Amino acid sequence: MTTDKRASGGYAPRGKDTGRVKPKGTARIRAHEELQTIDLKARKPGWLKVRSPGGQSYLALKGLMRTQALHTVCEEAACPNIGECWEAGTATFMILGDVCTRACKYCGVAHGMPEALDEEEPGRVAEAVAAMGLEHAVITSVNRDELRDGGAGIYAETIRRIHERMPGCSVEVLIPDFKGDEAALHKVVAAKPEILGHNLETVERLYPEVRPGGRYWRSVSLLGAVKGMDPGTLTKTGLILGMGEEEEEIRQAMVDIRRAGVDILTLGQYLRPSAGHIPVARWVSPEEFTQWKSLGEGGMGFAHVESGPLVRSSYHAKEQARYVEAGAPGEIRQVMEDDVRAPADALPVLAQLRIGDPGEGGGS
Repeated sequence: MTTDKRASGGYAPRGKDTGRVKPKGTARIRAHEELQTIDLKARKPGWLKVRSPGGQSYLALKGLMRTQALHTVCEEAACPNIGECWEAGTATFMILGDVCTRACKYCGVAHGMPEALDEEEPGRVAEAVAAMGLEHAVITSVNRDELRDGGAGIYAETIRRIHERMPGCSVEVLIPDFKGDEAALHKVVAAKPEILGHNLETVERLYPEVRPGGRYWRSVSLLGAVKGMDPGTLTKTGLILGMGEEEEEIRQAMVDIRRAGVDILTLGQYLRPSAGHIPVARWVSPEEFTQWKSLGEGGMGFAHVESGPLVRSSYHAKEQARYVEAGAPGEIRQVMEDDVRAPADALPVLAQLRIGDPGEGGGS
């Protein structure tokens, strides 16, 4: 994916209107001080090389996204599997715009102040799903921390519209943390997605530096809260390896995720989007990814672990929706932060209830 430099010092996919984009800030983190990180221009291992996209199905799908004014995380985050997935007619829709209110130091999505909410977007997504004849639709989004429900209402409406327009199509959502707001989370769960995912992304030690705005235990327990609201929902999360984590930290993150009753785990290699992002700390071998899969499915009890260098959250998502069954809730069933209940940071739930339901439709 090519990018443009903007006057603001930011970047965005070429030819797309992304509003005002801000820079990412420094790529230096304390966790890398004692590490020999990998230069951005260094040659990648053979197992990370993929063909450039450009087939007929890819071009047709790209045209559909532009004519419907839709975004995909495949493009925004420069996913290495975009050619394979788009040629197979599958894509991950990115709702709530294409500018994120957070600036995670590993993420290729543009950061800044988003534009006005597009309340017609759920209908257009549903029509695109129908036009593609999808059997499984994956929906994710940027963070919209300026919205009182974080965009949960738009998520719920998108799920409902797809189910109405394509009754046989399963829906998977990959949601933000909604700043710990259980009322917002409940909106999405009540819309009955077949899979509800939220990515942990990295280990607890690295969270403060690489995921500012996020909190480790908020993310872990958000997944547990889903099972507390609806035990029949398949839950899913992902970790990106190669950002400076240690083996025991990966193992501990997997233990924590299982405490939240998560069914599906994805593990993939971190790839540095630009010089403004943190460097790659190491290349993780295919053999190590295989070992993590064996541990997760064998010793830890995950229903499915998708693990490999090029794996991303929605990789083989359709197969997971068809063949993986939801397990029982874990011991964590409420949103917590360091063992303390986590109300929404910006607006307490009780205040929302006094106002009414301000987040319906995702409005601010």
